[in-house]
Amino acid sequence: MVVSRELRLVPIVELVDAERSFVAENAGLRNKEREARIKRELEEPRLSPSPYDIGWVAMVPSRGFRQTPCYPQCVEWILQNQEDNGSWGIRELDLSTSKCTLLSTLACVIALKKWNVGPQHIARGLHFIGTNFSIVMDEQITAPIGFNITFTGMISLATGMGLEFPGRQTDVDAVLHIREKELNRYDVDKSYGRESYMAYVAEGLGNLVDWNEVMKFQRKNGSLFNSPSTTAAALIYSYDDKAQQYLNLLVSKFGSAVPTVFPINIYCQLSMVDSLEKIGIFRHFSSEIMSILDRIYSLWLHRDDEIMLDIKTCAMAFRILRMNGYDVSADELSHMSEASAFYNSLQGYSDDTESLLELYKASRVNVSKDEIILEKIEYWAGNVLAEKLCPDVLHRVPFFEEVDYAIHFPFYATMERLHHRRNIEHFDVTGYQMLKTAYLPCSVKKDHLALATEDFTFSQAIYLNELLDLESWVKENRLDQLKFARQVQTYAFLTASACIFPPELSDARISWAKNCVLLTICDDFYDVGGSKEELENLVALVEMWDEHHELQFYSERVKILFCAIYATVNQIGEMASIVQNRDVMEHLIEQWIRTLRSMMIEAEWGRTKYVPTTDEYIANAYVSYGLAPIVPPSLYFVGQELLESAEKDQEYNELFRLLSTCGRLLNDLQGLERESIQGKLNSVSLLVLHSGGSMSVEAAKKKVQDHIASCRTELIRLVLREGTVVPKPCKELYLRMYQVNHLFYSNTDGFSSPTEMLGEVNAVIYEPLKLQTNNPSLAVKSAQ
Repeated sequence: MVVSRELRLVPIVELVDAERSFVAENAGLRNKEREARIKRELEEPRLSPSPYDIGWVAMVPSRGFRQTPCYPQCVEWILQNQEDNGSWGIRELDLSTSKCTLLSTLACVIALKKWNVGPQHIARGLHFIGTNFSIVMDEQITAPIGFNITFTGMISLATGMGLEFPGRQTDVDAVLHIREKELNRYDVDKSYGRESYMAYVAEGLGNLVDWNEVMKFQRKNGSLFNSPSTTAAALIYSYDDKAQQYLNLLVSKFGSAVPTVFPINIYCQLSMVDSLEKIGIFRHFSSEIMSILDRIYSLWLHRDDEIMLDIKTCAMAFRILRMNGYDVSADELSHMSEASAFYNSLQGYSDDTESLLELYKASRVNVSKDEIILEKIEYWAGNVLAEKLCPDVLHRVPFFEEVDYAIHFPFYATMERLHHRRNIEHFDVTGYQMLKTAYLPCSVKKDHLALATEDFTFSQAIYLNELLDLESWVKENRLDQLKFARQVQTYAFLTASACIFPPELSDARISWAKNCVLLTICDDFYDVGGSKEELENLVALVEMWDEHHELQFYSERVKILFCAIYATVNQIGEMASIVQNRDVMEHLIEQWIRTLRSMMIEAEWGRTKYVPTTDEYIANAYVSYGLAPIVPPSLYFVGQELLESAEKDQEYNELFRLLSTCGRLLNDLQGLERESIQGKLNSVSLLVLHSGGSMSVEAAKKKVQDHIASCRTELIRLVLREGTVVPKPCKELYLRMYQVNHLFYSNTDGFSSPTEMLGEVNAVIYEPLKLQTNNPSLAVKSAQ
């Protein structure tokens, strides 16, 4: 018997030499600093000042003293923060020649003119606007929401104050004509969406709007749409105590540096949590994130306005809370169950693709066939997003790749580590959002990217070492001498690293990968490689286990395979027993016995030409699919105590049944043609056969696909449900293994193809990250 190498976590000192250790130590210090900055931002997001909103707040007169500003500190901010080119803009963003900057500059110029201060500032601001006036008419340049109303309205206001813009009067007239056309267009539409939109941009309408009608949109906090600019305009053209209290609170909190929307902490925090998860560094901030989500869940239960009155925030909160095990009802999205409701909202009327995308992503987190609301949203939102991807409308979609990715890769359809890599490589460090002007929901995006890059690169070094160890183990156990078997150690390790990506979980990955290799060889042995006597001999040896010496090896092939199983499972069992502080060997052996027996049944069916019923086939096939020796043993090594009572619980068995059923049926769909040629039956061919000719192959495939979807939904429900006997980190491995199966069998039998998944192997293990060349954060490692 050949004994495989001891299963162990390889010390980092074996991976790197002294020089690399020194570099790693310095990188560790930098990462601690980055983590500290991210934690501070998570707890209290830092909102960037909005010159546009500061300009409008600065225009508010004191009550009873209309000749003096109510908020002189905002006037002072304008005087102190003009850029050298004469503009006012967001310094963290390179938007010096954008419509946002023109809008902000004009608001600041009008505020100074209103109080007759800063004549030189006014002159430089007007010169900047005049020099860049052509941007206003350029439809290819992204415009803030309502730009054709707000900017043109302020042009009219400015000219009424006697301000003159450098350049041709015809250009100014053309802009004012745009305003007239916009107003005529909106006059035809009497929908609620139009009404809310016009109220949102009411500062651009001035006396043309009925401010009593606008005030119908006032929120409990006194604001209009949580917008300082709209609320300030209400105080300029009308007066309201609650609106005044809102601005007083705003200025007391931020001083003169007023943001473009407030409150917005919940959205900012959710956005950061989402970002950290998407790039694979969520685990570094788990305690902070759980604290944040606990608080947001409490606000969700109380139907807090900051969540419920904003479609994007509500959809994101629903998705992130549900994916983290919180019990949230889809009923809170019922008002968006029809496309007409979305189009009749502020976000729909303003063609807010990002809100639409968040709704669609929320709809995919379905945990019950009865969640009709989510099904409706998925249907209409998916269709609308698909239309936006058509070539004739691509110029209108600000983030084409994100929409395309969301449609084609729902959360259950991509391997987690591939998902992380893709998001790191496409990471936008500016990450600004666009409302009536641009704003930054997160000021530490560079830290996100730098930390994720370091983490991914470090993980790859660990993975490569482990893969080399796995390949040595194959040779030491003479598994490469079994010529009937697929050599899948690279794919086996890909599934392990994709499902169990944190570098510190080496033992779990190696257990997973070795058992996957052994199981695949057994599958080939029972499928094509072994004789009846060999197959029966292997089952008998495994059943005898420690007493196997009482039996003889029927062949050298049986000896090689059994000895590898015996040695590896014993090593894993010994380690797992230490980790779990109980003897788990019996459970591990039982997984192998159960699997090999089911494989033997299938082999016997093939040999005797027996045709099972569909139910009979499924009852055996989900076991013979072979996940029992792979997934359950790895659960012992993910840092959680897994009680023996949990292994006997119905939930534990149901997680395995659902996952294995999905995997088997996915495999059947892709293997149908090959197995039909070989004269083998699977779930699709059995449905056709037992229908007596009434069911076509396509109809059978559709029935199998529906069965997969049903099992997947129930699997997701069990994984996400809190308060169960199986620890959450253990349950998550079942969902991740489903993701692996979905990817391997989405288009072909990727696991059997020697080349189909090489791109994924390279992406996870070998190839360095390829960050966007236009990403300013590329210098982050050398700068910090």
